[in-house]
Amino acid sequence: MEWEWATDPLTLEDDEVHVWRAQLDAPEAVIHQLRETLDPAEVARADRFHFEKDRRQFVIGRGLLRTILGRYLNLKPHALRFGYAAQGKPFLMEIGDDASSCCFNLSHSAGVVLIAVTANRESGIDLERIRPEFANETIAEEFFSSQEIAALRGLPTHAQPEAFFNCWTRKEAYLKARADGLSFPLSQLSVSLIPGEPAALLRVHGEPDETARWSLLHLNPGTGYVGALVVEGPSPRLRTFRLC
Repeated sequence: MEWEWATDPLTLEDDEVHVWRAQLDAPEAVIHQLRETLDPAEVARADRFHFEKDRRQFVIGRGLLRTILGRYLNLKPHALRFGYAAQGKPFLMEIGDDASSCCFNLSHSAGVVLIAVTANRESGIDLERIRPEFANETIAEEFFSSQEIAALRGLPTHAQPEAFFNCWTRKEAYLKARADGLSFPLSQLSVSLIPGEPAALLRVHGEPDETARWSLLHLNPGTGYVGALVVEGPSPRLRTFRLC
């Protein structure tokens, strides 16, 4: 997977999804500039973080999101207004008479952020750093389906951490796409997880039409990380960009 530098003007077709990757680290001057793009509620949220590292990363992530969306909409980042769905998923609000067609989602882990942008299609994205100590059978038995547990156990030990996080990120991306948060049990859906095999939503308990409603894509954010993207509708053309 190649992460390219984007050039303006940015165009986003209905059958495309753009995924942006950036580091959650920046000089103080840049952080200050990004903070200036936030609205008062976002500034207050940033200031509620106990640790300075978390405050900085929130400002960078939200500021980069505003910067990216502003490029698509030809608007200043500070002009964007966000609303929040019942489960907390953010969305772009109308700006004047303009109703934006941009849908987006973001995820961050261990200093890296991924931002997905689509046109008129819901999406969910998830990113995790592979942590072998976290990828244990006890957690799998609590959150994975019986189908996924069997697939995980059938793999060599060295392949299990990547498979574990393939499964985890794909489930989380799906739930973020449908904005269910924690209300839908992770064990009630099944995804593919074996490294090297195509990403797929295999089953959603009690909702047989869901597997045809969504497309699931594997993302390779970099060494030591795993990512997943779920997009509403048929499989989109994926373009991946690096921001910094």
